[in-house]
Amino acid sequence: MINAIFVKKSDNIIGFEVSGHSDYSERGTDIYCASVSALVINTINSIEEFTDDEFESFADEEDGILGLNFKSNPSENSRLLVNSLELGLKYISDSCDGKYLKIKYKEV
Repeated sequence: MINAIFVKKSDNIIGFEVSGHSDYSERGTDIYCASVSALVINTINSIEEFTDDEFESFADEEDGILGLNFKSNPSENSRLLVNSLELGLKYISDSCDGKYLKIKYKEV
């Protein structure tokens, strides 16, 4: 199961972590893992390329962990990009009835 945790503060997402493997199919051919990875990596790359926001990103390929934490309140552009990630992950989760991807929220 892939777990996506969005860290929220006053209705703003200030970080996220995606971990695990869907186990839909063998490694390297898993459409759920590939879809989620593409969305998360693109979001992190887009925030770095299109905003001036400072953040820390982290990854552990072996354990299947990707994430990002903003160092301060995210800009409007970063909020849009992270909200787009959230929307994409919700569609993926809905498409598999939450069997391979679960989305959670953590308020800080």
